Amino acid sequence: MNNFTKVSVAQDARTELHDKLSLTGAEISVNNLPAGAGVPFVHSHKKNEEIYIILSGKGKAVIDDETVELNAGDFMRIAPSAKRQFFAGDDSAISFVCIQVKENSLEGYTADDAVIAE
Repeated sequence: MNNFTKVSVAQDARTELHDKLSLTGAEISVNNLPAGAGVPFVHSHKKNEEIYIILSGKGKAVIDDETVELNAGDFMRIAPSAKRQFFAGDDSAISFVCIQVKENSLEGYTADDAVIAE
């Protein structure tokens, strides 16, 4: 198990995986908001873009004063400077993953970064 780390995540309101997975290039959190609830603050970032993956439920994000409806299966990238806040639907909980990475830091991906074993 030297080359990987595995954890299971409970249905807590928020679980940050940075320390649990010993992450070195990204921050990942799993978030669960009950119906009618919202993240209690508006935020932006200095350097990190965020990728949101809606796992279940529905809700909305308010990004730079624009409301974006969210549903299970949606993926969304938000630039670091954008001000954002997330809400569950009035009648639906929402569960989502947030991945933070430094904007413009990706140098290779998929086959470009892969080493195929022979």
